[in-house]
Amino acid sequence: MVGIHIVDIEAAINWWRARSPSIDGIAACAEVRALAEVYALMVYRRESECAQSSLPPQADVAWGAWYASTPDAPCIAICSTAQGDAVCKGCGRTESEVQNWTHMSPAEKRAVWHRITAAATAWRFNRYAERALLATGIDHPSPETMQAPRRSANA
Repeated sequence: MVGIHIVDIEAAINWWRARSPSIDGIAACAEVRALAEVYALMVYRRESECAQSSLPPQADVAWGAWYASTPDAPCIAICSTAQGDAVCKGCGRTESEVQNWTHMSPAEKRAVWHRITAAATAWRFNRYAERALLATGIDHPSPETMQAPRRSANA
């Protein structure tokens, strides 16, 4: 079973620290404290992953809020698995991962994100890095989120 990686717990802590900074410079918000307890236990036990089901309720809610703020899919709309590639040149996911993405758990999705980020061979990390920065991870955006192309003053 895939677990939540310690790097994601750390990212969630930092996201909450930026979102809800300490008023006095000492005390952390409740979400940071809940996640920090999980993080500390993982470090103490030398664990790199923990099951989402093992998170205390407050830490699970805090992690879930951070997770919801991240892009869901690494897709940059250049899918080579549709052309028969076993691994997509655009995002780095396998054909199976692309097909089953909507059925994967958050921890499974984050494990894929970690693998493709560490490999950094997909086009999202080189040729199309600018496009990847703009990608929301939403496969089918609503018309409200779509923007009409801007026309130049000379057109």
